[in-house]
Amino acid sequence: MLLQAALNGRRTRAEHAAVPITAAELQADALACEAAGAHGFHVHPRDADGVERLDPEWVDAAANAVHDVSRWPVSVSTGPWMQGEQRHRAALLARWTGPDGAIVHLSEDEALDTMRTLLGRGIRVEAGLRSVEDADLLLRSGLADRIERILVELLDRPRTDLVAVADEIHARLDHGGVVAPRLQHGEDGLAWPALEDAVRRGVETRIGLEDVLVLPDGSPAPDNAALVAAARRLGAGAD
Repeated sequence: MLLQAALNGRRTRAEHAAVPITAAELQADALACEAAGAHGFHVHPRDADGVERLDPEWVDAAANAVHDVSRWPVSVSTGPWMQGEQRHRAALLARWTGPDGAIVHLSEDEALDTMRTLLGRGIRVEAGLRSVEDADLLLRSGLADRIERILVELLDRPRTDLVAVADEIHARLDHGGVVAPRLQHGEDGLAWPALEDAVRRGVETRIGLEDVLVLPDGSPAPDNAALVAAARRLGAGAD
C-alpha cells in the first residue's frame, strides 16, 4: 500500500522550522522520506519569495528536483487560492511537464474543468473527496474511470464522526463501482486517527508536515522523515 509524504502544503516556517520551501529543500526532504519508507510525494511548489504558485517555472522545478533523487511519483496542488481565475489557471496547468499527478478537490469551483485540463495534458488526477456530495459529483462527472487515485479527506469534523464519515464515502464509491485506488488522510487532530483507520481498511494513506506537526504521542515532529517513520511503525505503507 502506498504511503505518500505530504511535504509542505500551505504551512509556513512560522508554523514549523522544518517545512521545506525551495526545490532543493523538497529534494532533500524527499530523499529522507523515501529512506524512512515513503513511496510517493505531494508538494506545493513555491516561488523565490516562498509564495505558492502554479506557474510551470516553479511547479516543474519542484517536481523535477524530487524526480532527480527518487523514482516515486510526485503530485502537486491545483488550489484556486494560488492563482484564482480559472482560464488563467487552466493555461498554466496545460504547460506543466514535471508533475506525475495533481490533486483536484471536488468541493472547489471549476473542479471538473481543472480535471479535464490535467487529463488532456496527460497528468494523472487525484480526486479529493471531503464529503458524500463530492463523491456524488465525481460519479456524475463521467470522469471516475479516468482518475488515478481517490483521496478520502477527513477534515474539519469531530473526531467521533471520523469513522462514520469515512464509511459513508467509501460505501458511496463502492456502490458507484469506482475502482481507482483510495488514499485516506486527515489533518491536525484527525491526521493520525485517519491514518490508523486507513491502515485498518487496507487503503493507501499519507502523512507529512502539510497534515500534522506532531507525532502520534503528541510530541513535536522534528521533520517529515520522522512523521513517515512513525506512520510506518503504525503499519502504513506495508505490502
